[in-house]
Amino acid sequence: MGKRSRGNLDQPIHHWIFEHISDAVLFINKDGKIEASNQPTHSLLKMTTDKIFITDYLKLNTLTPTDGKELMVRTKTKPERLILFRSMQIGEYVCMILREGGIQANKEAIYYSLNNMLNGPYEGVVMHDRDQIIDCDQAFASLSGYEREELLGMSILDLIHPKDHGKMIKSMQSIKHAPYTVKGIKKDGSIIYAEIVPETLDVNDGELSIAMIRNITERIENEKQIEFMAYYDELTDLPNRNYFQKVLNDEINISKLKERNLAVHFIDLDYFKHINDTLGYHFGDQLLKAFAKRLKKLIYEDIFVARMTGDEFLILQRNIEEKEEATNFAEEIINSLKQPLNVNGYEIYTSVSVGISIYPELGQSGSQLIKQADTAMKFIKEENKNDYVVFQHSFTEGFKERLTLETELHKAIKNKDFVLYFQPQIDIKNNQIIGFEALCRWEHSERGLVAPSEFIPLAEETGLIVELGEWVIREACQQNKKWQELGLPKVKVSVNLSAKQFLQRDLVHKIAQILEETGLEPQYFEIEITESMAMSNEKYIIETLNGFQNLGVNVALDDFGTGYSSLKYLSQFPLSKLKIDRLFIQNKTEQNKAIVKTIIHLSHSLNLKVIAEGVENEEELHFLNSEDCDEVQGHYFSKPVPNQEVLALFKKKISK
Repeated sequence: MGKRSRGNLDQPIHHWIFEHISDAVLFINKDGKIEASNQPTHSLLKMTTDKIFITDYLKLNTLTPTDGKELMVRTKTKPERLILFRSMQIGEYVCMILREGGIQANKEAIYYSLNNMLNGPYEGVVMHDRDQIIDCDQAFASLSGYEREELLGMSILDLIHPKDHGKMIKSMQSIKHAPYTVKGIKKDGSIIYAEIVPETLDVNDGELSIAMIRNITERIENEKQIEFMAYYDELTDLPNRNYFQKVLNDEINISKLKERNLAVHFIDLDYFKHINDTLGYHFGDQLLKAFAKRLKKLIYEDIFVARMTGDEFLILQRNIEEKEEATNFAEEIINSLKQPLNVNGYEIYTSVSVGISIYPELGQSGSQLIKQADTAMKFIKEENKNDYVVFQHSFTEGFKERLTLETELHKAIKNKDFVLYFQPQIDIKNNQIIGFEALCRWEHSERGLVAPSEFIPLAEETGLIVELGEWVIREACQQNKKWQELGLPKVKVSVNLSAKQFLQRDLVHKIAQILEETGLEPQYFEIEITESMAMSNEKYIIETLNGFQNLGVNVALDDFGTGYSSLKYLSQFPLSKLKIDRLFIQNKTEQNKAIVKTIIHLSHSLNLKVIAEGVENEEELHFLNSEDCDEVQGHYFSKPVPNQEVLALFKKKISK
């Protein structure tokens, strides 16, 4: 079962998938004994070694499978929580899939059914059994003026003006639930108007009522819809920057009195501009709406979400005690996009870059916190993407240097101050060179050779990558043709494409034209794309890859295993090769070795070749050879070399 699993069940799903799936999954026998469980299950149920039956953790009336129907049960552990689960019979075992339920633990189950009904973000949630309050979040308590502990056990009717009691009672007795407004009475006797969205929550031993509350006092009293709209984003129905700034400033004032910490998360969708430019603004708007809907599922107590502008969003995280709470939530944001967004019937894989600032440690005012979080986001977006970072004061110094570099990059592209280096790719069985990867270097007049990691991200962000990328392709093809004319063996040359390059509508035509102008036959040119690029828009990607296949140009999937690998896309896309990332080769853990073996065997079963990069010693080469890897490249054979040294590589007998 591995380190993260429990028991020795030979489960009916692949071991690697069972261990790495994000869902909480376990298998029980007919007596309810837990035979196998993965790490998410351990975290969700807070499992211990001395409790081995599912009934030790959940109040189940029966072990009979639900046949896919999702039910909610209470936990036996204190404090009591609600867990959603569905189960099915698989052979002699029952497979259970679980996730959080209830208010305090995680409100995703509630929001999933209510998000479409709610005309804006909630400002409080209360759970009640008939009229008795059994749970509520801190936002609802603040809204009512009571402490949360005071509300538990109270009648919810005590918070409603007597003339509106009938509305609430009718709603609780009705089978069909519809939003309605009531006049509420706060603890201090003041009046508040609220919109209530009711819903029934099925629990294993009955039903509970849920009410999502939104404060509409200002709208009701002023009767000015325009004032309400001034605080919300029309496209996503999220609060806008003005509302966020107002809430943030209010929370800072409260935090000063109560000595609380806050975190501001500045979120930016990676590659949105490329998608917008390629697929159009309407598609981009639909993507933003889908992403906003995904963010709403992260809303729980102490979380406030807003749209900043364009593809930028803001999240306020209240009442944090440690910095790790902010970074853990940032990871939750990033992980929420492991599943694709559904946009007009297309599955879109994307990612986000998140910058974090913390009050009062880093910033004292709302505008300062937002600016710092923005700076941190830009830093991590340039460095890595699909990641987060907490603001550091050194970041502002780096942007001055970046501005200078951007100006110099514009001049360098105009003057073509670049050169290609070539790293050989070796057939592992006969030790012969079968190709070269072309790598771009910037010949800076003062700094010498500048590595791609320093200027390629900047070129992508500024849009200069298209012009630079076209020069690289043309130069690589011309050079390969010259080698052939010198009588050297005919081998392929491969070029990495950026996301913005790959999303060009006329990319196939451009490359066909370059091949014709340089005289290089298509089979001697190869394109490398990354997993995240390949999965950003299924229909368009397939059309482009089919275009390359018809042209006779091979396409390799680079850095395989570092993204959200999908067997579906591997089987659909016309690829010729998978490239194993150097991370799995150089980090020689048993897990990484197992992953490498799996990738090689998977590729061969799909009639794809496999090349491993980053090979630096004989031990790594021997391991890859023993696993039937097809091709390798790395410093063990040769570092990237300029064109004038390629001839020597061909003449040199490779004896590795």
